[in-house]
Amino acid sequence: MSEKKVLRKGYTTGTHTVAAFRSCLDTFLVTNSQTTTKTNKIDNDDLDVTKGCEIVVCLDFDIENFLLNPTFQKPQIFSCGTNSLEIYAGLGVGVVTKKGLKIQAPYPAINPAPLEAMQEYFEIKTKNKEDLHLKCCVSVTNGQEIAKQTANSKVGVLEGISILGTTGIVKPVSSSAYIDSVKTEIEFAIQNNYETIYFTLGNSAFKVACSKADEEAIIEIGNFVYDSVELATKQNAKEVIFLCGIGKMTKVYQGFKNTHNRFGVIDFTKLQLDIKENLGYEVDIEATLTVKGISQELEKVGLLDAFYEMITKKANKQIKQWFKTSNVKAIILEQKEVLGW
Repeated sequence: MSEKKVLRKGYTTGTHTVAAFRSCLDTFLVTNSQTTTKTNKIDNDDLDVTKGCEIVVCLDFDIENFLLNPTFQKPQIFSCGTNSLEIYAGLGVGVVTKKGLKIQAPYPAINPAPLEAMQEYFEIKTKNKEDLHLKCCVSVTNGQEIAKQTANSKVGVLEGISILGTTGIVKPVSSSAYIDSVKTEIEFAIQNNYETIYFTLGNSAFKVACSKADEEAIIEIGNFVYDSVELATKQNAKEVIFLCGIGKMTKVYQGFKNTHNRFGVIDFTKLQLDIKENLGYEVDIEATLTVKGISQELEKVGLLDAFYEMITKKANKQIKQWFKTSNVKAIILEQKEVLGW
């Protein structure tokens, strides 16, 4: 038997930023002049667009030589005795411009945990100093381009990525970066008073949702159905419309918490039995082991709408079994016209 691959953990952008800041401050306190420290985010087996990115921390007495994010911002300011530290978003690090995030507008998009770690280290290293007033610039090389692969602009984080992190560790397989993004988007939509939030799987579902709502209320959840429903339930979302195609919805009704193929495939024998029990028709699963093929067969005998209704009902029942207080309603993409969409 082949050995099971041990998936690599990693460190968050926040952890890397704190490490760079500590090195930068140590050097600055020796040289007493402008100091720059760079680090590259360590690779890991998580889904993360920031892997390998270069994080740059610069310290100086003023901000004249800093290349700042062009978006209007206020620095995060920490005071310790007679000393102070101001932290700015440089090029490639976003600035928050809307409410609903952990950081208020118009401050750098750097999460509370790394900010607190930077403050603590500053206090430790400057406790014997007086009247030291430093400026810090955190940048990410090519961060503006990386940010285009994230939801930052949608939630009002402009011109760069966010410096994230809570525990400091990125866990593989959990795809924590993606799930954290979904969590942020849910919080943002709720804080901005969207009564209905839309979960979408796939481009087609996203386009349909865009015809019904503002993009800020639409969240592309990837294959993370269970995780996303759990987040929405915990945050007491008033209404969530979960929209996806018949194939993915079939996996949901069969209990798949993640609809990616690596987590398993549809049980077509079970699907055949459920169709026979609920619709009184026995499909030929030997002829086509695809949900699309089964749909085409049922359409020929006038049972397509009934099939959609069966899958929808069972998927919604499964979601309620996961979370009894959930306000998530599943709708099959192909069924939108039947439901008056």
